[in-house]
Amino acid sequence: MIGLKTKIRNIPDFPKKGIIFRDISPLLEDKKALKAAVGEIVKKIKEVKVDKVVGIDARGFILAGILAYQLKAGMVMVRKKGKLPFLTESIDYDLEYGKETLEIHKDSIKRGEKILLVDDVLATGGTMLATAKLVEKLGGEIIGIVFLIVLDYLPGREKLSKYTIFSLINYSNE
Repeated sequence: MIGLKTKIRNIPDFPKKGIIFRDISPLLEDKKALKAAVGEIVKKIKEVKVDKVVGIDARGFILAGILAYQLKAGMVMVRKKGKLPFLTESIDYDLEYGKETLEIHKDSIKRGEKILLVDDVLATGGTMLATAKLVEKLGGEIIGIVFLIVLDYLPGREKLSKYTIFSLINYSNE
């Protein structure tokens, strides 16, 4: 299998000094690496019944769309405030470098639907925890969370400890 970690570009001091941004663009641009990554994720979650895949703005959309297609599920977008055109449910949360608001369409998830959450990177976990709260507020049952990358040296896993996490690439230190 392709060394997926070699397809991640490290960008120091982005978006602010002291942070190493893990850029998945090279992986997405490489058709063999993208196919391998999606294939490995699908293998990890193939036994999980999914009604909808929820992707987080913006890189999470890419993976969520592909996974929804592969799993024969619907796809739902969670976006930054003001980007969704219909009635929304929103949540405010803290980022490692500021505050943010996420929104989801109120009618995008029905009570009892099995939901898989997807994003590119798990760092401190604030964005994904806020997304999980939105989904649960609408009545969705979170059956798992998929990340392409998990930064194990940050507290994201602890924040999301009540959920099953699937990941492909882990970083144990910077």
